[in-house]
Amino acid sequence: MERSKSKKILISLIILIPFVFGGFISNESMMPAFRMKKIVIDAGHGGKDPGNLGSRSKEKNINLAVALLVGKYIEEYLPDVEVIYTRKDDSFPELKERPIIANNNKADLFVSIHSNSAPNRSAYGTETFVMGMKHFDANFDIVKRENSVIYLEDNYEENYEGFDPKSPESYMTFNLLSKVHFENSVTLADHVETQFKNRVGRKSRGVKQGPFYVLWTPSMPSVLIELGFLSNSEEERFLMSQKGQEYMASAIFRSIRDYKEGIEAN
Repeated sequence: MERSKSKKILISLIILIPFVFGGFISNESMMPAFRMKKIVIDAGHGGKDPGNLGSRSKEKNINLAVALLVGKYIEEYLPDVEVIYTRKDDSFPELKERPIIANNNKADLFVSIHSNSAPNRSAYGTETFVMGMKHFDANFDIVKRENSVIYLEDNYEENYEGFDPKSPESYMTFNLLSKVHFENSVTLADHVETQFKNRVGRKSRGVKQGPFYVLWTPSMPSVLIELGFLSNSEEERFLMSQKGQEYMASAIFRSIRDYKEGIEAN
């Protein structure tokens, strides 16, 4: 009697198993695939803020020229991706406004484009930053320089709640950043530097971390790209040229395309 009862239970379980696990498989297959639909391209500086100055160039102009080319390539070759600019002309969006544009538009990616400078005029090469505090002391000069744009804004003390770009203590709150987008940001940054090095032939200074305000508040993977050093006459000449701008923009576009393909496949 007991053996017969156990046998019936076993048969019932065998019958139920395909339905139970079949249900899980069906739910998994019904999950919508991720698609990268929107990207915000941020041309750093602008308007009354020229950014870094070369011997013949202003950073704001180079940043804008490359940003517009990146957007053009995306619109042409990735028509399913909407491009949103923080500026398309010589205007001055406030620092805090740039990531807000990305958040309000529910963007899937935020790319901020800049050009570097250094007291040592022999310094050259590209570097791409993600939000982070690693090697903070080594990168503090460039972080401080990029964040100090807030001094050009009205009521910056109130708008940024006492944040002082020149004070290391002000960056302690940046440690509260969620790491949820860190890995994807690093993946994109690595694509960018690989493209610059292998396809454009630029010297890559690598992927780095820095507490840039513009990378702190976006709710999506974000990178800040330094195209090169305007303080280096040879690199300035390259970045001022139409050929140089097209090469750099093409490299950034290919990085975004490769990132898109990888993230959607996974």
